[in-house]
Amino acid sequence: MSHSPHPRQAAEHLFRVAVQGDFKLADQPTAPPPGTASRDALKQALKQQCARIDELQRQLYAEHRRALLLIFQGMDAAGKDSTIRKVFRKVDPAGISVHAFKQPSTEELDHDFLWRTTRRLPRRGHIGVFNRSYYEELLIVRVHPQLLQHQQLSADIDRAGIWAEREESIRAHECHLQRNGTRVVKFWLHVSAQVQRERFMARLEHPEKHHKFSLLDVARLGAVVRHPGGRQAFHAAQCGARGRGRTGTHEPAVPARAAGGPRRPGRGAPLAGAINVRGLTGPGVTARPRCCRTAVAGERGRGRPGRGI
Repeated sequence: MSHSPHPRQAAEHLFRVAVQGDFKLADQPTAPPPGTASRDALKQALKQQCARIDELQRQLYAEHRRALLLIFQGMDAAGKDSTIRKVFRKVDPAGISVHAFKQPSTEELDHDFLWRTTRRLPRRGHIGVFNRSYYEELLIVRVHPQLLQHQQLSADIDRAGIWAEREESIRAHECHLQRNGTRVVKFWLHVSAQVQRERFMARLEHPEKHHKFSLLDVARLGAVVRHPGGRQAFHAAQCGARGRGRTGTHEPAVPARAAGGPRRPGRGAPLAGAINVRGLTGPGVTARPRCCRTAVAGERGRGRPGRGI
């Protein structure tokens, strides 16, 4: 008799992606792999994992020695807002902070590109959730290099090598956080071009979603699709998977997990399981991860894999 895998096992094993420097996001399916738990099982698991995350957050707060930073990235309409909302709905608001990083302000542009996220880092005993992050500097700004003109950069900065330098800065930054008690767990929500277009159209068809749609969505979508290597460079930097070895004394962030969830009520169950297992560990647990962890979350409800955009 065959049994469906436990959602936590799915988050840890079934969706795990080994990154050895040749990982290509466009080659990864956006549909869950065979063997994924059923929709009903995922919905039930989500309820349990949400309660478990709340319990572990209370332990994290009581211990008051470590922090957890969760970074959610993905193309427009990938489901970042709804995933964050559903996974953390039971967590005590006093122990979690969610920050969405959109177009930088004038004050933020007057500082280095890591400044605006650094000042929002979670303090000890807390969970910090970033909806987008400094990784936007490796996609949006790279696709639209004219945006660099607004960052007040010094004339002696090498424009040709700025992307590699920023990748190195991000890796060093995350290793610094890890060494000082902030565990970094990163999730890429993988969505196909077809589903993304459907969600854009849904924003037009439903009045309550009109505020989410802008002509900039269409412009950015076209620019990213046309830009050679823009998406892969973004994800390669996020995973530390450019094939480089050590950067100074910092280990590259190699491990990556994929976690898929249903598009509707059950979305987020494997992600919640991954956060439970790898991110929130109670007092006395001595697990010591690498500099960061990365997960790739797919969409559910599609019969065939699709190429991400």
